[in-house]
Amino acid sequence: MRDDAGRQQEAPAWARAVELFPPCDRVLSTILARQAERYGDRVLLVAGQTRWTYAQTAAIAAASAQTLIEAGIKPGDRVALMCSNRPQFLQVYLGCAWLGAITVPINTALRGLQLAHIFRNSRPALLVAEAGFLAALETVGTEAALPPLVWMIDQVVEAPRIAAVPLPALASMALAGAVRPGDTVAVLYTSGTTGPAKGVCCPQAQLFWWGICSARALGIREGDVLFTTLPLFHTNALNAFYQAVLNGCTYVLEQKFSASGFWAAARAHNASVSYLLGAMASMLLAQPRKEDDTAHRVRVALGGGVPPQNHRPFLERFGVPLVDGYGSTETNFVFAGAIPSDRPGTMGYLAEGFEARIVDEDDSELPDGQAGELVLRAKEPFAFATGYFGMPEKTVEAWRNLWFHSGDRVVRDADGHYRFVDRMKDSIRRRGENVSSWEVEQIILAHPAVAACAIYPLPSELGEDEVAAAILLEQGQSLEPADIVRHCEGQIAYFAIPRYVRIVSEMPLTENGKIKKGALQQAGVTTDTWDREAAGIRVRR
Repeated sequence: MRDDAGRQQEAPAWARAVELFPPCDRVLSTILARQAERYGDRVLLVAGQTRWTYAQTAAIAAASAQTLIEAGIKPGDRVALMCSNRPQFLQVYLGCAWLGAITVPINTALRGLQLAHIFRNSRPALLVAEAGFLAALETVGTEAALPPLVWMIDQVVEAPRIAAVPLPALASMALAGAVRPGDTVAVLYTSGTTGPAKGVCCPQAQLFWWGICSARALGIREGDVLFTTLPLFHTNALNAFYQAVLNGCTYVLEQKFSASGFWAAARAHNASVSYLLGAMASMLLAQPRKEDDTAHRVRVALGGGVPPQNHRPFLERFGVPLVDGYGSTETNFVFAGAIPSDRPGTMGYLAEGFEARIVDEDDSELPDGQAGELVLRAKEPFAFATGYFGMPEKTVEAWRNLWFHSGDRVVRDADGHYRFVDRMKDSIRRRGENVSSWEVEQIILAHPAVAACAIYPLPSELGEDEVAAAILLEQGQSLEPADIVRHCEGQIAYFAIPRYVRIVSEMPLTENGKIKKGALQQAGVTTDTWDREAAGIRVRR
């Protein structure tokens, strides 16, 4: 590479990784072994008191694989993993990837029918679980058989239905399995909105490309310290490990997100890159100001889903630009914004290596400026997921016409910039009109007293839906529900203005910082929910 003056420049770490690992080598065992030779004693993983060098990580992967082999696990077998952000999660995952088995990470918040569905669908040969999640496993009904073999992290606790043994100690090392780039390395379950959760089959090369594309979008450099508080059972934190190993970085894994402790932890680890989703940036901004708000080394942070009005205050207060982007478990980091974002809160521009179209219900391409469903394709082999585990009809539906159908309503501007509008199935139908929850949220979030907002449907006495808003206020701010109505008037259609307003002290959040709209909707009209019609307030048309 050469700069504008014609001087020779070293290629970024991610570009060197693409050259170092040609298509046939884009499997984790090869990546770990080759990077262990290159970086040796450089620290790769920091998790609590645990430190793994690059060389140790490769050895742990090989030893974990041998432990699985001795337990009878074969390539293609599924290994369910119910574990928080601990080294043991990566130990099991790396062993499976080295051997050619498939890890099935389980959201640690799941219970009952949700857990039962995952066990029925994935049919794991082994379950590895923390002792603290034993009660959750006990909620699985008898109609869903637990795996015949259960390894328990920490002490083994007796339970009527679960015959567990301790997680075996590591011993000898196995040779890497005959794993190919298209082989499934993990089945990641996405939350079901219209049915049971679907297990996304993620091939080895997809995680390689997650590491490359994320590093490109975030401007990651060799030697960076990547700091994440997001859960390993989701794509973001898992692919951040690949970002680290592919780019010669250190991966710092925190147990969970803490708004009050985030910056102190970042300082303690000398973090240079971090990852924020959804309401996490809002929660950090809501913390009391401190003199050391900028006393850290974080150079950039992922800001997917962060409200647009929070980007500039976040940069001004903490000195950290937030990077817009878009990707799903089935795809990759396919859209990315500038650093800092030139249009905060949007998707950014299509990244190199991918194709995108905006289409109507018949998959016909729509012109710029018109909203439709986003469909995607990858140019590199196995850069996307290969389907849904055990759900061939869902796979065909999502990948029909050889494009992945995202289920997201998106607009492409004439200059190639993409804007998210709503989930195709997340719009609210009120008295014959479709209401975009995202559009209403953006209007309400523009109010200076509002820190976070969720728009969701509640049943109407007249059929269809009523618009409901849950609102979290900025620290020290006060607001009456009627103020929200007046704020919306003239900015959105009258039929989109919320009838129900609920001021909450905290939002229900998923483990990766997204608001649980389903929980708000299920709660219905609570005692603290204000009803515009009951208050006799009419909106101006």
